[in-house]
Amino acid sequence: MRDHKSVYSALALGCAGTFGLAACGGGGDGGTPQASQGTLQVSMTDAPACGFDHVFVTVNKVRVNGNANVDENGSGWVDIPVSPAQRIDLLSLTNGVLATLGKTALPAGTYQQIRLLLTPNAGNSLANSVVPTGGTETALDTPSAIQSGIKIIRPFTVAPDTLTDLVLDFDACKSVVTRGNGGYNLKPVVTALPVVVSGKVTGMLTAAEAGAQVYAERNGVVVKATVADSLGAFTLSPIEQSSTNGNVDVVIVPASRAVGIVRSVPVVAGASTVVSTSGAPIDLPASTVNTVSGSMSPASAAGSLRALQLTGGNNYTIASATANSTTGAYSLNLPTASPSVGTYQATLPIALFPDVSAAGKYTIEATSASGTIQSQPVNVGAGSVTQNFAF
Repeated sequence: MRDHKSVYSALALGCAGTFGLAACGGGGDGGTPQASQGTLQVSMTDAPACGFDHVFVTVNKVRVNGNANVDENGSGWVDIPVSPAQRIDLLSLTNGVLATLGKTALPAGTYQQIRLLLTPNAGNSLANSVVPTGGTETALDTPSAIQSGIKIIRPFTVAPDTLTDLVLDFDACKSVVTRGNGGYNLKPVVTALPVVVSGKVTGMLTAAEAGAQVYAERNGVVVKATVADSLGAFTLSPIEQSSTNGNVDVVIVPASRAVGIVRSVPVVAGASTVVSTSGAPIDLPASTVNTVSGSMSPASAAGSLRALQLTGGNNYTIASATANSTTGAYSLNLPTASPSVGTYQATLPIALFPDVSAAGKYTIEATSASGTIQSQPVNVGAGSVTQNFAF
């Protein structure tokens, strides 16, 4: 596994500049920033990617605006230059590791829109690329539609005489789309989160479960993901403290082991919730792993897929994939053993019990490029399954 702490120190940098009131995006839907000054610092993090050893992107600028509807040529943009441009391996930014892109002083107030600008590939110089597991570095093509900047709509407030931390969560797994000719396109999925409203969840697995996928979910939707490090430790951060549902379900998917689920884990802004420790790590039983594979057709409809498992009356995302944009093909690896399920308690360890009724049973949910959703039940208990989707 990668040394996350050394990655942080290598990537952190400061890009400071001061902008007057005229440089800020007031008015429109974003309100009117005031003349008093605050400071905005922007960092980047990532969720684990599917089937890649490295996903590189080169960031050269971050822009913010007080108007959610203004385009890249409109008025009111504040630029945060990343100079020199930073080529960042997104897969090094897990377990709470952040790459600080830069910071700037700007008028206090409410901002609505962020744009992340990448340096395009030029000739043999690969600013953006991927290294498939066991493969060689290949260009990651950035469509012209994102040359104006990856657009993120997320209101945040810069308070007077205060440092505001904003984290851009770049989901490499959902953002890299495989083409049938062996190439890769970037279809960016990026969210923004003010640190002031976020907390984290930490835990320990056994060393044998290093590399396990770990998800924080709300109502079966992944809100943060990471991978357990070489010791089995994991950190899910940042996670937004929701005003309507402050808890998350922690879903653990190690290789060749049963799924583990810890329900109703509280998330508190500025604090850490612990679900297991090195003295009593979560140790999940061994499991056979079978495959659900197939295609989405026509290929123009190819989108994303996820495997949901129902236990205790709730669905949980266990695995996800993006279909090949040329062929529509996909594949999901799923454990056959019963998931081990428990509910959070402050007194550790948290007991997990197998749900025998859920063993090997999943629902495969396919979402087409246009947003149409189809679902089909599958059972991998007896072997691998083929499941196609026609849109």
